[in-house]
Amino acid sequence: MPLKTYSAVLGVALLGLFGPAPAGAQDGAIESLRQTGKAFSAVARKVAPSVAFIQVEGAETAVAEDAWPFHDDLFRRFFGDDFPSLAPQPRRAPKPRRAIGQGSGFVFARKDDTVYVLTNHHVVENAARIRVRFQDGREYDAALQGADAKSDVAVLKLAAVGLPALKWGDSARLEVGEWVVAMGNPFGLSHSLTTGVVSAKGRTSLGINDYEDFIQTDAAINPGNSGGPLLNLDGEVVGMNTAIFSRSGGYMGVGFAIPSNLARAIAEQILADGRVVRGYIGLAVQPLNAGIVEAMGLRDHRGVLVNQVNKASPAERAGIRAGDVLVSFDGAPLEDGGQYRNRAAQAKPGGRVSLGLVRDGRRLELPVEVGRLDEANQVASAAHAVGLTVRGLTSEEARQTGLAKAALVTEVRPDSLAARAGIAPGTLILEANRKPIGGAEEFAAALDQAQGGVTLRLEENGRARYITLRWR
Repeated sequence: MPLKTYSAVLGVALLGLFGPAPAGAQDGAIESLRQTGKAFSAVARKVAPSVAFIQVEGAETAVAEDAWPFHDDLFRRFFGDDFPSLAPQPRRAPKPRRAIGQGSGFVFARKDDTVYVLTNHHVVENAARIRVRFQDGREYDAALQGADAKSDVAVLKLAAVGLPALKWGDSARLEVGEWVVAMGNPFGLSHSLTTGVVSAKGRTSLGINDYEDFIQTDAAINPGNSGGPLLNLDGEVVGMNTAIFSRSGGYMGVGFAIPSNLARAIAEQILADGRVVRGYIGLAVQPLNAGIVEAMGLRDHRGVLVNQVNKASPAERAGIRAGDVLVSFDGAPLEDGGQYRNRAAQAKPGGRVSLGLVRDGRRLELPVEVGRLDEANQVASAAHAVGLTVRGLTSEEARQTGLAKAALVTEVRPDSLAARAGIAPGTLILEANRKPIGGAEEFAAALDQAQGGVTLRLEENGRARYITLRWR
């Protein structure tokens, strides 16, 4: 029976058993709804002056135009030379055009006559001009103070007075089922408010950002909402609306917001230093599955398996080994690799964290001195020129392939040199510029020493081949 039909039948049955609700009870229910509506209205009045409509103009690109929608050969194929008056004319000179985009943002800080607006990096990426408009009609040119593509956070700066900054809320205290309000400019419809609840927290591994810890909400989020605030009923920012799950391009009940604690930390680093510095531990991890749990004699699936420890890394110096199972980070339980990566990145370089792990059935707590990610010799950054991320082989992978030395391709950046050369995840790199490659560090070193190009010996499906990638 359909849900609505079932609800209607149930309502009739209850009325038959208990009779109509007393007038006082009905009045109380209506008053409760009225108060809920007033709470949403109060949030809208409080935050609307600080919410921004952002319009972005991209750099000019030259677009050539034909006088005829088809090229000459196609025209002649169907019409021959019988219609000279309809024949295509020579291509016109290219016309410069600008790409136009839009999104949302909100004032989060002020200093004297300078106002700072937070939005998503993807809203203002490659912008040649950024215009910011507020509810009272005031409009300003904004400059990009700084951005972090990995977390999709950007800070804009503009000269203005009288624009209030929103108050930050603590996203860690947000609970599933709690009411939240989203405000922004979906489809360019200025200062639209939608309501819903927190559907879930800690969503990772969605493939939206490099660093993910999303709040999931059913408050309607649509194109144009990106960068707008997600608020609690006190009007405090608990998140920044960033993405939706949709098969239609529009709202389907699943939206994602960057939690305020993460967005605030990134924004404050950008204001203070103009860039984001992340912590570095030097581990690669993978999920636990039933086979690993059984083979290692673990009690449950909680935690992540260390499959690689980088040489000379903080993790190696702390005594962490491949095969250890990480179960906590500074006392907080670890559920998946996304959680580990976020916490490692947010750890303060130069500080210490405690990693809880299980090794040979024993629980250990190892202190780790946090390094700086931008100073770490990581293949993810060293291999950016060719678009590859690799890691060393595990002992099991080495046994299965029969290779003592190799690097395994784990990720290929779309439209990169590697992607165009047909390299795919799972490919094995045996040599780089005629030197054997035994892991991620050796591959990074080979790229660092390369002079604008690298020749790789690959193995794919048991067959070897050479390719050369050049970036200069």
